[in-house]
Amino acid sequence: MRHARRWIDGRRLAASDGGSASLEFITVGVLLLVPLVYLVLVVSSLQSASLGVEGAARQASRVFVQAESEADARAAAERAIRVTLADYGLDADAAEVAITCRPDPADCLARRGFVTVEIATVVRLPLAPPVLAVDVPLGVPVQALATEQVSRFRAGS
Repeated sequence: MRHARRWIDGRRLAASDGGSASLEFITVGVLLLVPLVYLVLVVSSLQSASLGVEGAARQASRVFVQAESEADARAAAERAIRVTLADYGLDADAAEVAITCRPDPADCLARRGFVTVEIATVVRLPLAPPVLAVDVPLGVPVQALATEQVSRFRAGS
């Protein structure tokens, strides 16, 4: 059986385009879907890390101002930071923590004084191999700052 020839405006059709639209749709869909999925992974990783760092700073400043002594306050703040960052899957050893006090930096637990906890860390990009870290930074810095006031009714000072 011979295939029928199709003629349009006096010219013969060379080949049929049947089914190529679905192939083009799948190809373009995959090419657009892969970067979109990676973008969602990166944004969710950054959002999780920023929430974790912010929560750790806030909780550390809260437990710091409620402690009995400055040594207890620093130990409680360190525990709060480690637990909170671990909850969000962040490495507490890689985080940089700075605790400052005002108006008197020597007495952090003075009545009506302010304690500020600042935490900074670098969030690694998901699915990025460490081999590429030679010229391109494979992480995004995230930091948070929280300040709490020592109660004016605090006993001891």
